[in-house]
This record gives sequence, structure tokens and C-alpha cells, in this order.
Amino acid sequence: MHLLLDECVPRPLKRDIVGHVVEHVTDRGWAGKENGELLALMVREGFAGLVTVDQNLEFQQNVQASGIAVIVLVAQANRLKELRPLVPALLQALERFAPGDLIRVGAQPKPKGQARGVPGRGGHAKGTK
Repeated sequence: MHLLLDECVPRPLKRDIVGHVVEHVTDRGWAGKENGELLALMVREGFAGLVTVDQNLEFQQNVQASGIAVIVLVAQANRLKELRPLVPALLQALERFAPGDLIRVGAQPKPKGQARGVPGRGGHAKGTK
């Protein structure tokens, strides 16, 4: 499968995605392209999927209509050490995705405003349930 790594994904990650032809946007000279233009270029050049960490892409583009599958890697940061552990799940997602799919791989972020691991902040007054 022919995949493109978005510019926000570290280029060395492409070596970890075995069994696929993987290029980085910088390999193609497409760095700085807006998402819509990037998806159109990918269709024209025969790419099957985009791997990104941009969690807003689905709200900015009609991924389903693009004909490109998008896999969003969800991690604390877009550094190689945080993304490498997601590669096995990424490879599994590549086995089942179809054009226009958007698949999230990794930890789901907590909704804004939700308490993080603080006891007693579950929405109930102390001592009541």
C-alpha cells in the first residue's frame, strides 16, 4: 500500500511501517501544502492513505469524499518515542481501512474540562452517589 506521512509525523517513522511503500511529504516536496491540496495531490499520485497526528483534519476536510484513507496517530506528542509504540496498531489498521475512512490509533484524549485522575471530581458531592 502506498502511504504518505504528513509533515507533522517524524520522517524516520516510515522505516517502522514495514510491508508498505511509505513516503514523507518532504520526499515529494509537498511540505507546507494545505490539507485539501495535499489530499488532491495524493489522489492524483495514487496514494492510498495519509498517516498524520493532526486531530483536527477530520473537522477541516471531508475525508470520506477525498477517496484517501486517513489514520490519525493519537499520542501525547508527535515525537518518535511516543509514536513508535503505536506502529503495531497502525499496521493492523492498514489491514482493514478503505478509501475515505478515518481511523484513530492510540490513546484517546480526555475531553476538555474533564478532571484527570483527581479523586472526588466525578461530578458528585462528597459522600453522595
